[in-house]
Order: sequence, then C-alpha cells, then structure tokens
Amino acid sequence: MIIVMRHDATSDQVKAVVTQVEAHGMRTHLSDGDERTVIGVIGTNPFALRDLFVEAPGVAEVVPITKPFKLSNREFRARDTRIPIGDHVVGAEDVWIVAGPCSVDGEAIFLETCRQVKAAGAHALRGGVFKPRTSPYSFQGLRGDGIAILGEARRQTGLPLVCEVLAPADIDTLAGLADVLQIGARNMQNFALLSEVGRLRKPVLLKRGMSATIEEWLLSAEYILSQGNYEVILCERGIRTFETYTRNTLDLNAVPLVKELSHLPVIVDPSHGTGRRSLVTAMALAGVAAGAHGLMVEVHAQPELALSDGAQSITPEAFRQLVEQVESVAAALGRGARVPA
Repeated sequence: MIIVMRHDATSDQVKAVVTQVEAHGMRTHLSDGDERTVIGVIGTNPFALRDLFVEAPGVAEVVPITKPFKLSNREFRARDTRIPIGDHVVGAEDVWIVAGPCSVDGEAIFLETCRQVKAAGAHALRGGVFKPRTSPYSFQGLRGDGIAILGEARRQTGLPLVCEVLAPADIDTLAGLADVLQIGARNMQNFALLSEVGRLRKPVLLKRGMSATIEEWLLSAEYILSQGNYEVILCERGIRTFETYTRNTLDLNAVPLVKELSHLPVIVDPSHGTGRRSLVTAMALAGVAAGAHGLMVEVHAQPELALSDGAQSITPEAFRQLVEQVESVAAALGRGARVPA
C-alpha cells in the first residue's frame, strides 16, 4: 500500500509514520514529489496496518496498490523517473542513443567503431566482455582483456559505458568501470543478481526476457528497486514468438503500455528485436514513434568479422543515417535526439 502525506506534512510527521511502519516489520520507500510525499509500504500484508494510519497526523490517505509490482507502479510515483548518465538525462524528452558492437572482439576494431559512433551521434557506448551465449562453443567475450579495451574506449571518446554483468561475482569488476550495468534477457529472472545490483547506487539497464510477460519484467525491476536502487532503465528487446523470419518479435506495444503502468524509462533494442540489420533502422524509428526514451543499437565497423551478432549489426555509416532519421522523427513529435553538431 501507499501512505499519501498531506501537502503540509512536516518532516517529523513523515518520520513518525516511517518509524511506526518499520516497527511492525514492514519496509518503507519514500517518493518525494513537488506537492506531496508518498510512503510505499512493503511487507506480507501491509494493508492490515491501514487503520493505524488513516487518522495519523500528516496523513492524507492510505491507498492499496493492487498490482503486484509496487515501487515501479505509477500509483507509487506519478512523475517519470529521470536518470542522469553522462551529459544526458534518460527519461526526459530527448532520445538517448547507446551504440557499439555486441561484444569487445578486438582492440583496434572496437576502438575504431567507438570513435565512429560517437561522431555519428551516440550518447553512450555498449560492448560486452562477459557474453552469455546459447551455445557453450560460441565466443564468450574477452573478459579481463576486454575490460582494459573498454577503459581505453571511454578515455578516447569520453562517452559513458553500458556493460553487461552476468553474475554477482562480476559486479565488483565492472562497477568501477561501467556507468550503467546491463542485466541481459537471459538473466532477467536471476533474482540473486538483481538484488545485488539493487544494492548499488548505479543505473541498471534491465532487458526483458525473451519469453517474459510485461508483469514479470516489472516484477524483476521490483527486485532492484526494493533494495533501494531506483535508477532502473527498462529495455524492450523482442520476445520469442512463432515467427521464424526474424530472431525475435519486437513488442512495440510494450513501450506505451509500460509508460502507462510505470514511471521507469523504457528504451528499445531493434537489433536483438529483429536479428536482421535491414530491419534495424525501421524498428528504431518505430520505437521512437511509440514513445521510447532511447535506443540500443549494435554497430560494428566490419560486421562480417564480428564474433557475435554480426548479422544484426549495422555499419557506422548506416548508424549515422539512423541517427539523422531518429532526429527527424523526434523533431516531428516535439522531442530531440541531441545529435552533436
């Protein structure tokens, strides 16, 4: 449930409510708004405490949240969550664009790609060093060597890094380097990993599982939020359907629906969503038109040599054209992509 405080409630009244809730073995999460403070109450049966607070000093009302996802729910926080990353604010009107190879697969080619995507308008770099692959015989990432290359890419471009973490043991290794920790589709329900990144105060990009419902996706976000980390970015990356001509089916319904249900920013990955480079630009534009706060695009200077996901990686020149088209669509919608001059 949520306890909505009066607009003139004092800090002592808020503190008194929090203290009383926690004395009953419940956890509290505060959302401070411009006009009111909302206290989220998390526990086995929090609404059993309703009668204790309806007449408490400073309390305006006590409201049950019927959806199973509590902290990501718009009933808990009406205003959009906005997350500063580098020079950009994710969740604002501007379109946040993350680009780069699926994985760090060689120093020279990776750094060249990073320089080119920055010049084309990317706001952050992607590149995996720990890669979860369906086959144990596929390229699994450069690991330690890849981390050093990522650090050099950041030094040369000045752009923030988005890096995937596979296990709790990897968090310490990547947390000092990455600006955003990515939880991939295969780990969306790795609850131990979600809880660990929730204890950090660092943005987390949470990809939707390939067979996950929207409710399951938001409940995974809830694991992170419940540990105190509210900087969660949701990423729609396609779901598995009966269609075989594309790698996945990009569920663009999810974008406006998630924005209706949740205050968390949501971005689209048209690369994994289609698996075909010829479709990436079209679906990127569709994602922006649907209201996505950003895009994650796989770009490689030589896709034919990529050690992972070459078939869905576009060239830096194609990415430059994509950014220009995104800017046009965003402008038509009264938004911006903040393409460098």
